[in-house]
Amino acid sequence: MFIVNSYLLAVVLCVVTMICWGSWGNTQKLAAKSWRYELFYWDYVIGILLFSLLVGFTLGSFGEGGRSFTADLAQVSSAAVCSALLGGVIFNASNILLSASVSLAGMSVAFPVGVGIALVLGVILNYMGQPKGDAMLLFSGVALVVVAIVLNGMASGRRAQGGETSSRKGIVLAVVAGVLMSCFYRFVAAAMDLDNFESPEPGKATPYTAFFIFAVGIFLSNFLWGTLAMKYPFQGAPVSYKTYFGGAMKTHLVGVLGGCVWGLGTVLSYIAAGKAGAAISYALGQGAPMIAAAWGVFVWKEFVGADKPTRRLLALMFAFFIAGLALIVVAGN
Repeated sequence: MFIVNSYLLAVVLCVVTMICWGSWGNTQKLAAKSWRYELFYWDYVIGILLFSLLVGFTLGSFGEGGRSFTADLAQVSSAAVCSALLGGVIFNASNILLSASVSLAGMSVAFPVGVGIALVLGVILNYMGQPKGDAMLLFSGVALVVVAIVLNGMASGRRAQGGETSSRKGIVLAVVAGVLMSCFYRFVAAAMDLDNFESPEPGKATPYTAFFIFAVGIFLSNFLWGTLAMKYPFQGAPVSYKTYFGGAMKTHLVGVLGGCVWGLGTVLSYIAAGKAGAAISYALGQGAPMIAAAWGVFVWKEFVGADKPTRRLLALMFAFFIAGLALIVVAGN
């Protein structure tokens, strides 16, 4: 299987993770023209599961290093399976809330607030599980990200003035999603032997197997979380499975593409964690809010017409995010 052997390559993969995690929301924005996010989300989940199989039978099976995908899957312990599955269940609950937030408040609000909170809490949890890297630099970088989150919240608050209830509700959902999202990565990391991907401890999973089990957890839990979101939506009337199966193939494929984009970022983050450490790998990937905010501001024009103070807050938000991520990179070198 493909294994990362240098910190520089691990950082590059984490940057790709950041781009993927910050960009998949564009597919939701595209589908939203004719498709409710509750319906889009089923296609997104299916895309993640299909991509986990694709990467398992390619990168997870080619090469001479480590166990192949099928061999590894056959020997994974029940404890590791349950841990990765639980990570999928928790992630799915948080991501449905984040998707709802995107539909209500936009990408430039939902991602920096929700994923930003997940970054801060997630780094703390993952560092406690595997203390790797310079703690002072790592948490200094996280502190700068916190400042960026606050600045984004201030800009969002200015935009929400005038009674935009949906935006306020979206921010609340993003906060709840962020708290939940901070927990999932640790459970998936616990299923892997992060210190030795070449010859993992018996019963532990390789990144490819852990990602597949995690994806199964997402898919199975969506029969609960996805159904609840369809029956009790945060905005609008309930939607049915009949409507979902009546959707155009092109619309379904947009959602599947979104799942594949997110899945690529996730599996690269797991692969990089062996060399960079879970905390740093997670932290770099969760720089996604900067990417999502850029899409929201420059492509989707979510802050079009904003006054000069709001634009200044957004500029400062980007600056603090970049500075924070730079410190996180240096922390693991």
